Amino acid sequence: MARHTFGSDNHAPAHPEVLAALARVNEGHSFPYGADGATAAAVDVVRAHLGESAEVAFVFNGTGANLVGLGLALRPWQHVVCATTAHIAVDECGGPERLLGTKLVELATPDGKLTPDLVRSSVSGVGDEHRTQPGAVSITQSSELGTVYSLDEVAALAELAHEQGLLLHVDGARLANAACSLGMELRELTTDAGVDVVSFGATKNGALGAEAVVLLRADLGDGVQFMRKQSMQLASKMRFVAAQFEALLDGERWRDAAGHANAMARRLADAVRGVPGVRITQEVQANAVFAVLSPGVAARLQERWRFYVWDESTGEVRWMCAWDTTPEDVDAFAADVEQVAEGS
Repeated sequence: MARHTFGSDNHAPAHPEVLAALARVNEGHSFPYGADGATAAAVDVVRAHLGESAEVAFVFNGTGANLVGLGLALRPWQHVVCATTAHIAVDECGGPERLLGTKLVELATPDGKLTPDLVRSSVSGVGDEHRTQPGAVSITQSSELGTVYSLDEVAALAELAHEQGLLLHVDGARLANAACSLGMELRELTTDAGVDVVSFGATKNGALGAEAVVLLRADLGDGVQFMRKQSMQLASKMRFVAAQFEALLDGERWRDAAGHANAMARRLADAVRGVPGVRITQEVQANAVFAVLSPGVAARLQERWRFYVWDESTGEVRWMCAWDTTPEDVDAFAADVEQVAEGS
């Protein structure tokens, strides 16, 4: 795909500074499985952002991070409360159920975000040995619908979860985008808000297959190395995974990349808002634009551009921007959207 796409931030290439970091650690021999200087340095930089007591385990992908983090947080008879749109519910091929044996209690939301009232309404049968017991609340930041949990919303969910004896897990595949959207530091939106476990994403922000499990409660870190190994997420040449985190997190590179993607999404939304036959369906808060198109428009656009049809029944589509999306890319796509929509 030589042409820029709006299908996913996963379509984007790796950030040049990430590739440079990989080249730097590709010199000579080094101890495997994380017993190397690059991994130690990357752990330090993650802790600088999320807290010095954080337990950090680098993994290959977001599904692996979610499985390791939730596996440590749950007992075998407990379930996870999540939104019906959550990645763990619809995009991980039943991984939590198959590999963890964990039931997911999915709650419908209008904007992809759980609320304390929704979670509270799902807590029932506590103490009944015939029913799975609530163990964790999992939220995605930013959500699968491109919306962002505010600091107050995260803190309120953490407070309710802890009140009910549950843990709060954050699937942070686009945590950087959420933090940039709110103008906040990563720690403010996680550790300081009461989050217990974070799946910290780097791939969608310019990395090359690099994610992390970050445990923010000391009692959850026990056994993480064994859980990671059993989950097939332990890299032998760990330095190549870890160095990517240092490249993105040391300084403001993570913020520049995510902030730019967010800005391009706003530019796209502004350009197509008001075009006949185009209705934006969610508030554009991170790097995604959701819109409903007139019948036939999406198919004609996809002859020249790549993006996802989110809901075939309604005609809703998702347009994603990435760290490498340019204003010219956005303007060219928006012009085609307008041309096709007005000709429909």
